[in-house]
Amino acid sequence: MDWGHSELLSPVVRDDEVTVAARRRRKKVAFPSPGSGSPVVSMVTPARSLLRNTPASLFRQAVTPRVPDVSSILAPGGRTPRYAHTPRNAISSLNLDDSDWTNSMYISPVLGMENTSFFTDDITNLSSALLKEDDPGEAAAASLFPEFLGSFLKHSSSAVFELLEDYQTLCQDKVDVLQSVVLRAGQNSKTAGVRWLLQQESCSWRLITSLYRDRVQLALEDDIMTDMVVPSESEKVVVEQLFQRDAVIRQSQLVVDWLESIAKDQIGDFSDNIEYYAKNVCWENTLHALKLRRKSGAAFTVPLVTELDPDAPLRQQRPLADLDREDDARLLKNLFTLIRAGMTEEAQRLCKRCGQAWRAATLEGWKLYHDPNMTSVSRELQPVEGNPHRGIWKACCWRMAEEEQLNRYERAIYASLSGNLKPLLAVCESWEDCVWAYFRVMVDSLVEKDLMSSGMAHQEVETLPREYLEANWTMEKVFEELQASESKRVLEETREHYHVIQKFVILGDLDGLLEEFSDWLTASKPLPSHLLRFMTHLLLFFRSLGLALKEEVCVDVLKAYVSLLIRDQQTDLVASYVSQLPAELATVQYATFLETVNQPELRPRCLQLATDAGLDVSAITKLVVETVRERDDTEFTHHNQTLETGTTKEDQRKIDVIDWLLFDPAHRAEALKQSNAIMRKFLALQKHDAAKAVFSKVPEDSMKEIYCQWAGVSQTTPPPAEDENAIREHLCIRAYLEAHEAFTDWFSHSSSAPQKPAPAPEAKFTERVANEMREKEYQTTLSSWSCRLDVLTEDVKERIYNVLLFVDGGWMVDNRQDSEQDSERSHQMAALRSLCLPRLSFLLLSVLQNSSRHQEALRLADIISSDQHRLYQIFSKEELRRFLQKLRESSLSLLDQGLDPLGYELQP
Repeated sequence: MDWGHSELLSPVVRDDEVTVAARRRRKKVAFPSPGSGSPVVSMVTPARSLLRNTPASLFRQAVTPRVPDVSSILAPGGRTPRYAHTPRNAISSLNLDDSDWTNSMYISPVLGMENTSFFTDDITNLSSALLKEDDPGEAAAASLFPEFLGSFLKHSSSAVFELLEDYQTLCQDKVDVLQSVVLRAGQNSKTAGVRWLLQQESCSWRLITSLYRDRVQLALEDDIMTDMVVPSESEKVVVEQLFQRDAVIRQSQLVVDWLESIAKDQIGDFSDNIEYYAKNVCWENTLHALKLRRKSGAAFTVPLVTELDPDAPLRQQRPLADLDREDDARLLKNLFTLIRAGMTEEAQRLCKRCGQAWRAATLEGWKLYHDPNMTSVSRELQPVEGNPHRGIWKACCWRMAEEEQLNRYERAIYASLSGNLKPLLAVCESWEDCVWAYFRVMVDSLVEKDLMSSGMAHQEVETLPREYLEANWTMEKVFEELQASESKRVLEETREHYHVIQKFVILGDLDGLLEEFSDWLTASKPLPSHLLRFMTHLLLFFRSLGLALKEEVCVDVLKAYVSLLIRDQQTDLVASYVSQLPAELATVQYATFLETVNQPELRPRCLQLATDAGLDVSAITKLVVETVRERDDTEFTHHNQTLETGTTKEDQRKIDVIDWLLFDPAHRAEALKQSNAIMRKFLALQKHDAAKAVFSKVPEDSMKEIYCQWAGVSQTTPPPAEDENAIREHLCIRAYLEAHEAFTDWFSHSSSAPQKPAPAPEAKFTERVANEMREKEYQTTLSSWSCRLDVLTEDVKERIYNVLLFVDGGWMVDNRQDSEQDSERSHQMAALRSLCLPRLSFLLLSVLQNSSRHQEALRLADIISSDQHRLYQIFSKEELRRFLQKLRESSLSLLDQGLDPLGYELQP
């Protein structure tokens, strides 16, 4: 880098140029740290960083492409090409030029965010509306559920990484909306918790995109890759080859990139220190004191350094002026914050602006040495890259990190550059910070080991402590060390759901991840809805890559998410997720869901969604009806229950459930079978009104529709035996219901006979006339009533005979025996014959006897005893005894009329 005079110039920024009001306009909003254990721990950070490209970090360019141009292989200012760039408004670089370096370094949160910043009027109005909700956070984030499904359905299986980018964008957009709500509702509100969850999810999608893009590309290139190493005298080329062939170090660097990108999103606004940063003179207060001393010749009341070179405080063991020490402490902390965010070049520029160009130079020595002239065939000399004395620089950085007299952030800065873990961990407060420190040191160590094995290591590097040189870092070891952390906060954050997921994603341990999922699902505490949504879509992503997963855990997660959607009445989403389950289980799950859909207007929509999702709608609707109708365990009862039973709410559910089979004409045969099954139960319980309600549900053209559908399939063969038997059973039930209705009409009419007017004794002439008129009117009404009764008697007799003498084998007897055996149905039909036919026989006998048709009543005995119909076989002994007793009464009545016991005239 050119450290010429022009680079060291700094703008003179004074209070009159950067006013308090200007600083206030540049303020960022309070934002919780993503690494905090609680969503309410806040720090000054931008609401949403515009720097969406992967941040800079060590050992970067060698990841990809496979033949990369690693101009600065260790450059914190580089990018990892395989790291997925989030689709955001991006600013390619931060430029601390002399014109307005503060604004270019610390970007306003509203800069470049057209129509998306939550500082706009639209978002402000939205946040005001959300605050009126009981739970504004959940209300604002509720749209994520349909939006995630929309993205999932929109992208094909080959566009999985575009899908992940959509997921991340959706989450981040909601974070922006929720941020404005949190500013109004407070950091301790529920909304802050929801925002924190979505922040973590967005970060997780970013990590998954980065790592699995590399892993998928690695799997695709396995066949063409080789492990051959080309000898080279260039550190840069050696490390390029290392990143080319070693997936562990490449993916470890991706983790570092990811953690730095999070920190970059969270980086604070240093505008409060704008006067301090604008200084172009280093340690000006100490310099001023030294000048005063030189002029006055007086001694210091407080000992200060007498020289102002960078090593003076340490060499002389004397302090700087108090204000300079405070400024240095703030500067060093902010420099470490920039390095933590992968913004080393910005840290260097800040050093120069503060008059510490020497410190910027110390941040430059990590670059790998490369002399292109060694391999170039061109006669023209090319510039040499990197630091030929990098070993000396690294050893110095290590010793500075070990120097206890230095500021802890200064030690951490040089520890991060030299791979010295202990001083670096000393300033790491969160889980993310610690993981970054471990992985950064791990990458540094692996690079140095490779350089040593290639014979290119500097002698000074070999003088570093043995624990560094011999450290055998692995990803698993990193997380084991984190589990043993002495920090209570880090230990608590290690157990957080999203950090657990991130750990297993980094390790590529899907079995371990699914075991955690299983434990979470079985825990007593319910999972947050957004976490369950994230888990579901993560597993669907893994499936799309064809990765081996524990099927039972995947099923449990999907079932839990479907249950959540059903609970929250996300009706339009259920079918798509149910379709991801195994076919048989999907049928059960969607049938369970349909049971909860009570609004008639939603039912066709649910079936259409199931069809669109590829579900077996026929099997689902059948299962719904069967589940509801079999829920009542009441057995068939004998007909000694004489009272009509009313329709209960559960009965009404059984009546209404048949609607599921009526939306599609193709299901008409199943509708007939299921309605028959429901009506059989109702008839056995003498719930005739309920049976009639079910019967009325079935369209009149059902039988015609069934035959037409079969005719379209086959012109020669008859319909299946099951369908024909169902049609016959339906006709049997219709005949029985018609007979029962006819008897009800007859009984109602016979019970409403006109009352004969009572004659008035010793009435006057006018009263006698009135009595005669009433008597005449009575006779007319009686005649009309009697005629109507005769008609009803004939009708009920005909309809009951239609049941008793049902054609082709009898009532409730299948005509075709080649159907698949259904023992339960056969039992119920036989039971109905023994329950209903004797009862109808007694009803008919009662009708005939009450109508004085005793001879016809005796003829009923011939039908019951006929060998053709064999109805006597369904009567019990007790029923036959009662039936004969009734016939005896009819015979006695005939004898009283002067006829023989059978109703014929007596022969002289």
